Amino acid sequence: MLKEAIEKSGADEYIDILPDKYNQVVGKMFEGGIDLSGGQWQKLALARAFFRNSPILILDEPTSAIDAKAEYEIFKKVQSLQKDKTVLIISHRFSTVRNADRILVLDEGKIIEEGSHEHLMEEKGLYAELFNIQAQGYK
Repeated sequence: MLKEAIEKSGADEYIDILPDKYNQVVGKMFEGGIDLSGGQWQKLALARAFFRNSPILILDEPTSAIDAKAEYEIFKKVQSLQKDKTVLIISHRFSTVRNADRILVLDEGKIIEEGSHEHLMEEKGLYAELFNIQAQGYK
């Protein structure tokens, strides 16, 4: 079950190259611990979430420290896992949230818009404005 969670998160890409593999102490604050890159820490955190196999999975900025390819691969895995779960994703990246069943847009702590990506784009509100600004970076 541990190896399966690690594979689902993508952390298996680097676990095997660690000096002590699955028994590696991580974190420089621990004796013998090594530091990981931001993306490696992110994948390790996802592996922990997958290992717990809870009915609710809360991911706060789960792809902030990883590249676009890794983000795509992780969300393919998250989508396959969410069939029997509630997945709550908190993100500023529209590539992360656009495939959600329901998107909530917060402004100053209040929900000001909600719906699917398509619905929110049709509404031409804050979500659509920010999505279009972010999309300009890809043109």
